[in-house]
Amino acid sequence: MYPAHRPRRLRTTPAMRRLIAETAIEPRHLVLPMFVADGITEPRPIESLPGVVQHTPDTLRAAAVEAAAAGVGGLMLFGVPSRRDATGTGADDPDGILNLGLRTLREELGDDTVLMADTCLDEFTDHGHCGVLAADGSVDNDATLDRYVSMALAQAEAGAHVLGPSGMMDGQVAAIRSGLDAAGRTDTAILAYAAKYASALYGPFREAVGSTLVGDRKTYQQDPANRRESLREVDLDLAEGADMVMVKPAMLYLDVLREVADRSDVPVAAYQVSGEYAMISAAAQRDWIDRDRAVLESLTAIRRAGADIVLTYWATEAAGWLR
Repeated sequence: MYPAHRPRRLRTTPAMRRLIAETAIEPRHLVLPMFVADGITEPRPIESLPGVVQHTPDTLRAAAVEAAAAGVGGLMLFGVPSRRDATGTGADDPDGILNLGLRTLREELGDDTVLMADTCLDEFTDHGHCGVLAADGSVDNDATLDRYVSMALAQAEAGAHVLGPSGMMDGQVAAIRSGLDAAGRTDTAILAYAAKYASALYGPFREAVGSTLVGDRKTYQQDPANRRESLREVDLDLAEGADMVMVKPAMLYLDVLREVADRSDVPVAAYQVSGEYAMISAAAQRDWIDRDRAVLESLTAIRRAGADIVLTYWATEAAGWLR
């Protein structure tokens, strides 16, 4: 007459649910992406990312100190230059905005947080692609690798603990690792964007960095239809010496994230990208969903799928809830 098993006994109180929770989120699991812009005197709001701004070097410093104090595990820095050119010369300029931002944060925080840098040319090229263009307009993979090595060395010199090659060029991890080691930068780690998809969810990010992209990146970012391809990319990056690997975006690729976590012998990251942030924010602004619950539920889902590290624009705020 009555159920022989009653799983609801383990859901009766908040204390009971907390006791048996299978997935935990702590501030140390979160990484805050940040934008520092050239030529501005006060923070510039990003309309499609409510609450996120392009920072000046001074406000970048203050926001980074706040994040570190909240216990956030790391910071991922992106630069927004005032000038761009075909080969992205601002990317490896020691006085370029991204390297200036890295130096500012390393001087302020030292080793109290993990300082990460986006090692990609798209923010610095006038055509908006992640690499150098060939004569026919395609992205020249091997010429781009040379630029990535130069960029990586500049970022390491500026103070980055971790470099994040996100351009999805073949051989990018091996090239950067070789360049770093030859320069004596053997302690600088690489977070490989191993499974980065050509997603529709990057739109707000392109506003955030003032992207000049015309066309798309489907010839080098992955097809959303493919799963096995991601596992091959991960295996290649691991073989090339990646210290961590990433799946990007997170929300629509939790199946891929789970498989990557099951096969990887290094920490796995996932990026809750700008479109994910924007969708939750927009629905919450219309009172269609409970914003804070939705944020924590989304982060829990990413952790449950296997991410050791979650990049999220909510990192500082969520860390405050979790402490």
